[in-house]
Amino acid sequence: MELFVDTHAHLDFDLFDEDREIVIQRAIKNGVAAIITIGVDVESSKKAVELAEKYATVFAAVGIHPTECADIPDRDFDLIEELANHEKVVAIGEVGLDYYHMRAPKEIQKNVFLYQVHFAEKLGLPLIIHNREAHEDIYDLIKSKNISEIGGVLHSFSGEISFLEKILLTDFYISFTGNITFKNSKSEELVKETPLERLLLETDSPFLTPVPLRGKRNEPGFIIHSAKKIAEIKQIEVEELGEITTENAKRLFKKLDI
Repeated sequence: MELFVDTHAHLDFDLFDEDREIVIQRAIKNGVAAIITIGVDVESSKKAVELAEKYATVFAAVGIHPTECADIPDRDFDLIEELANHEKVVAIGEVGLDYYHMRAPKEIQKNVFLYQVHFAEKLGLPLIIHNREAHEDIYDLIKSKNISEIGGVLHSFSGEISFLEKILLTDFYISFTGNITFKNSKSEELVKETPLERLLLETDSPFLTPVPLRGKRNEPGFIIHSAKKIAEIKQIEVEELGEITTENAKRLFKKLDI
């Protein structure tokens, strides 16, 4: 039975070059009804669209990641907008702010983010937002630029309960990765406080491999492990969690045809 939507993976990464098709088939066998593969720059966004064209289970998001946004030529933005018109592109992402790596100044990151917000608004697509140590600026932008009306998800959610409470006052969804399964995870309280109707599942493959598979390359089929942990925290059956989060994904990503 198909249960899950992996709302965030990077299937274009070279770590999947040797067995990408097997990985996708294994995910299907493990109950994954759809995978959204995410672009981080023009080239990976093109590859994401190509994968979505090739595999029925795969959909794409296109965008320029905050760690890739220094010295972006205007042509790249044009290309992202062109790609975003594809029938299997369900979101603009991965976009946002990253104040941990700081590979571009804050103002450039904000400008690149807002430029892509414009695409999302124009095309009626939700946003997949990367936020690393930029909580207040992300929240301020969401509130001041009416980004909540566009909608989207804060992927691989991190931050304090106070930040989560602010985000829950917007229309954004929240997703958690395999790190929810790590010993002494700081995300358990965040999961408890996130309403089921605002929750999404993701792997962020090939990163953040869940227990008991830590040390291996992560892949969409491993989503069952984080789903089981979240279901345990929420005190519901994993099948119910799958049904709820799949409906949430379909509600947010309106072009997700499953």
